[in-house]
Amino acid sequence: MAERRVTIGWPEGLHARPASVFVRAAGAVGVPVTIAKNGGDPVNAASMLALLGLGAQAGEEVVLASDAAGADAALDRLAKLVSEGLDELPAA
Repeated sequence: MAERRVTIGWPEGLHARPASVFVRAAGAVGVPVTIAKNGGDPVNAASMLALLGLGAQAGEEVVLASDAAGADAALDRLAKLVSEGLDELPAA
């Protein structure tokens, strides 16, 4: 299983607008991805309710994971999005 540990770069954490950006991006990468707070249970990264349920704050570490083919490239893109607090998924 591929995984990336990344610190949340959005000042507001994974709430409201950043959560919406992340959920759309997770659905767009083409592989199933989970997200978890460090040491917590993973949830579906493409689910807004699941993501908001994490309560992930700015500066906290999260773990992105996937065991699908192509996971490394997808996780790299999502990790960049989260760590830099971007408004859209970086190009492949």
